[in-house]
Formats: sequence, structure tokens, C-alpha cells
Amino acid sequence: MHIERLYCQTPLSGKLSFFSVLSVGGYCSFWISLTKVVKCLLHMAATTCGSTKPGSDHGASKRKRGPGPFAIAYLVIYNVIMTAGWLVIAVGLVRAYLTKGSYHGLYYAIEKPLKYFQTGALLEILHCAFGIVPSSVVLTAFQVMSRVFLTWAVTHSVREVQNEDSVLLFVVAWTITEIIRYSFYTFSLLNHLPYIVKWARYTLFIVLYPMGVTGELLTIYAALPLVRQTSLYSITLPNKYNFSFDYYTFLILVMISYIPLFPQLYFHMLHQRRKVIGSKEEHKKSE
Repeated sequence: MHIERLYCQTPLSGKLSFFSVLSVGGYCSFWISLTKVVKCLLHMAATTCGSTKPGSDHGASKRKRGPGPFAIAYLVIYNVIMTAGWLVIAVGLVRAYLTKGSYHGLYYAIEKPLKYFQTGALLEILHCAFGIVPSSVVLTAFQVMSRVFLTWAVTHSVREVQNEDSVLLFVVAWTITEIIRYSFYTFSLLNHLPYIVKWARYTLFIVLYPMGVTGELLTIYAALPLVRQTSLYSITLPNKYNFSFDYYTFLILVMISYIPLFPQLYFHMLHQRRKVIGSKEEHKKSE
């Protein structure tokens, strides 16, 4: 990945500055490279899933076996707990809405469980790293960390945005998505996956994914003026480390990063849907 002097010495002050001399060429190269990396990761993930089919090259004896009984038991317990946690969040949202009669300020009713269970998703990175789940560590880390970042570094840190409607937008999208996703994993581990759960897993994202991304972007955008005003998490010169960091600029770059990343992940899921759901629906029509 090519970036022209992301961290470098400024010609005048000689101080180390973050984002200070990021050239236009290097900036464009970064996003092009980022798009290529995401394509590569999605291809690797698809290849990993496809290589588990019997009869493929190199023989089954050379491949990694699936998780053992203890790992399966642990994963079932983990996914059941996470499903229950997000159900608690869903019930909390509904109860708060029925009590208040308004959707404004519903975030406060589910703030603690949202932080607990969204942070609990960090264990999924370890599951991939230890090989008990056959998924890409990098891709999983990216997806999980982006949500943890929004939960703690934006919504928790900039409390003024917690009243924004955009927060409720991504919270609702996350909640429905995670209930379906963890239920899907649980039933799959138990080898008893209802078709309705599979269908929901590979269909509802068509609406929920754009809905969540819209809420996330609007929330970050709402936080920008407050971050700039308070210099939140920013490091200015001079300091003993000769290092500067502008959190406001960083958030803008995070928003821009959605441009190459969102379409890649979205169309990847559409491709997966055609493979998992489309073929079965076509088979039923042919009958």
C-alpha cells in the first residue's frame, strides 16, 4: 500500500505532523490501494469458504478440520449470549418508545447493553485468529472495530450526538442485523438452520446495511463541529514526542473511507445471497 509520507518531517518546523503533508497523489493512491485490499480480502474469504468443499484439490487430509466439540460448545454459548443481548437491546428500545411515546432520546434506554454487547463482538476477532472460525482475521477486525469505534470514540465521547436521530438509525439497523446474524450462527452450529433465518440473513441486509451506514455517517458528521470546537483527542505541537494528531481530520477520512469500502462489502453480500438463496429459489421454480 503506497502513501506518500503519511508521517513525515515538516520542512519548516521539523516536527512530526499527522496528515500535514499528505499529498494529493498519495491520498488518491491510498484509497485506490484500500479498495484493492478490500477486494483481495473478500476474494480470500470466498476462497476459504469454497475450499472446504469435498473433492477439491490437495486432499481433505491437508486441510484444517472444523472446530472440535469444546470449541463448538463454546461458540454456541457465545452466540446464544450475544443473541440474547441484542434481544435485550431490541426490547429496551420498544419499551422506551411505548413509555415515552417518542423515538427521541431512546439511546439512553439501551446505552449500557449496547456498549457491552458491541464490545463483546471483539471476541470474534480472536475466534478467527485462533482458527475456530474460518473467516478472515483482517476483514472481521475491520468490521468489528468500525462499530466499536463508532460506539466508544464517537457516540460515547461526543455526548451531544446521542440525541441525534441518526444514532437511533444505526442502532436499530445493528440490533436487527445482530439478532439475525447470531441466530444464524447458533442454528448453523447445531446443524438445524431454519430457512427463514437463512433467508433473513441474506436478504434483510439489502435494507439494513445502507440504513446503518447512513446513520453512522450522519452521526460522525454531527460530531465534527463539537470535535473541532473541543479539540477532542487531538494532539498539538509542541510536545515532548514531537507528534501531532488532528481527530477532526481523522473523522473526515473515516467518512471518506466509506466510499470505496461500502460498495465492495455490499456487492459481496449480494453475491453471497445469489449463491446461497438464489440457487435454491431457482431450483424451486424449476420444480
